[in-house]
Amino acid sequence: MLKLTPILLALAYGYVMYRFSAWRTGRMLDEQSTPLADPGLKALCDRMAAALDLPRIKVHVYEVEPVNGLAAPDGRIFLTRGFLNQYRDGKVTGEELASVIAHELGHVALGHSRRRMIDFSGQNALRTALAMVLSRFLPGIGAYIAGLLTSLLAARISRTDEFEADAYATALLIKAGIGVEAQKSLFHKLDAFTKARRGISPAWLMSHPKSEDRIAAIEKNEGKWQG
Repeated sequence: MLKLTPILLALAYGYVMYRFSAWRTGRMLDEQSTPLADPGLKALCDRMAAALDLPRIKVHVYEVEPVNGLAAPDGRIFLTRGFLNQYRDGKVTGEELASVIAHELGHVALGHSRRRMIDFSGQNALRTALAMVLSRFLPGIGAYIAGLLTSLLAARISRTDEFEADAYATALLIKAGIGVEAQKSLFHKLDAFTKARRGISPAWLMSHPKSEDRIAAIEKNEGKWQG
């Protein structure tokens, strides 16, 4: 039993972190968001809602400047004020923002948003447990190796989730009659935005697959589903 104590403590730590992270995220979004009220974007959302047989799609504006879209663990969809500002300035089209909303809907429909919160806590627990074990055999570097292994696992899960959410968005955009050109063009714009910021990626692309790989996957699905 004593040998299992470090693992049990790590699992308990992971559960506590999950509950705390979910509570903190929900509270932060509640305090810093407002409902999206743009008529043009609402019309696009209504088209996607009709394709999904839903009465409407609720989108909120998260009042922060970084360019990002996100799906909360409770299923709510958010666009950041920074993304809306790009739209207001004419740098991003309504259809391109609709593709972001469709992507985030994919995360919700596929269970990614809730699982990611659990995964985040589980990764912390796994990192703690591995560090405890490896540090016994590799003093000084055990914790570093544990962190590296956990990060590699998280990155692989994240990339898979992004491709799956992209595929969901492609199918929804085709069904809604919006098409996927905007989905592809947005990646080109975000790449240009990254170069303009001297290689610093916008938050929406952090820990994501390369844009060219995502565009290639979208085109493959587009040809398959439209053909």
